[in-house]
Amino acid sequence: MKARLLATALSLLAAPGFCSPAFDQLSAAAGSPAMPAPAEPQAGAFDQLAGDTRYWVSVGAEDKYDRTGLLEAGLDIVELKPAYVSGFIEKNDLDQLAAKGYITTTRQPIAEYAKKHLKDFPAADAAYHNYDETVAELRRLAAENPAETSLISLGKSVQGRDLWCLRVNPAEKGENPSARPAAFFMGNHHGREHLSNEVALGLAAYLLARKAEPEVKKYLETLDIYIAPLTNPDGAEYDIASGKYRWHRKNMRVNADKSFGVDLNRNYDSRWCSAGASHSPQADTYCGPAAFSEPETQAVRDFVTAHANLKTLMSYHSYSSLILYPWAGKDAQVENERDRKVFDSMGKAMGTITGYKPQKASDLYVAAGDTGDWAYEARGVFAFTTELEGTSFYPGAAMITTAVGKNVKAALYMLSVTADPYGLAL
Repeated sequence: MKARLLATALSLLAAPGFCSPAFDQLSAAAGSPAMPAPAEPQAGAFDQLAGDTRYWVSVGAEDKYDRTGLLEAGLDIVELKPAYVSGFIEKNDLDQLAAKGYITTTRQPIAEYAKKHLKDFPAADAAYHNYDETVAELRRLAAENPAETSLISLGKSVQGRDLWCLRVNPAEKGENPSARPAAFFMGNHHGREHLSNEVALGLAAYLLARKAEPEVKKYLETLDIYIAPLTNPDGAEYDIASGKYRWHRKNMRVNADKSFGVDLNRNYDSRWCSAGASHSPQADTYCGPAAFSEPETQAVRDFVTAHANLKTLMSYHSYSSLILYPWAGKDAQVENERDRKVFDSMGKAMGTITGYKPQKASDLYVAAGDTGDWAYEARGVFAFTTELEGTSFYPGAAMITTAVGKNVKAALYMLSVTADPYGLAL
């Protein structure tokens, strides 16, 4: 079924004027209703959240400085409004917000939040790929396109899962070095952001399905392309392990206080934990005991540092409909004017393609330890974060085709400038 859905999606992505209603055709082709009515939760559907001590809260926040302080206080900011933010926070951290000068306007245990906001469970989202299915899809793409691809592991997760990466390069395979300019696409830094995995997989499938077409053929003949859909496989698997979503963000490290998980996108060595992250192991924004403490971020670090040809990087996240670029970890513009022009130009172009808002990441809030900041600071890579669209971490299967369609087009634009990003600064 999933292969059938993916093949149909790719045919629709190639159609002129692709837009979200194409999912109706996709669903019909797969033999299912276009937009099924949401399934009502069954009795006991939220039992797995009964012992979860997180709350969904709304807290007054006038500006990015308030938002940065809330991140440091342990709030996992999910939604931003003009005068307040909403997100998840541990009860212990919640109890301390008032003493830190923050006014909480609404609060509810995560199980109550789930009852009000979640109607579809993983069974209704069967079009999404879990870890084994993602690996199977990558292996299928590699097996069916042996002349163009090779499959490599970037490293292993805390629980020993391989971080698989599909390399699309007919000239060099596996770990063999290349002089070609390289682009790197990543998904699922955060466990609950399953749509990001689908976008990365969709890009891989699109490139290989269209490998004989002039535009894609040009990139296959001149670039070194890497696609790693699941950067946090343990967190993604834990999020769905019970058959019901858990809103799990972090990896699965067992912390000293017996809580588990480090926020991988706060664990990179770029102003690590200096702002917008929490030192509390229970917090969803926990930065870890040290920069690069996690095997998942170490794997990304080692890959980036080993590839001097890497020019561009995209890390897919959800949800906010944003194109973000450095700096995230400090409230400042990129100092190098030429580089800043490249970031601005690329961000605006991808924002136009997707309909997402392009902006400097710290305009939201300052958050240190970010992937993009580190890749740019350490290696000069033009690194971006895409926050995909939607109003939930679990937007349903209908969102896959829409998000893949927009972001494949944006990825093709990134590939079009990867050989010479500085051409945008002329």
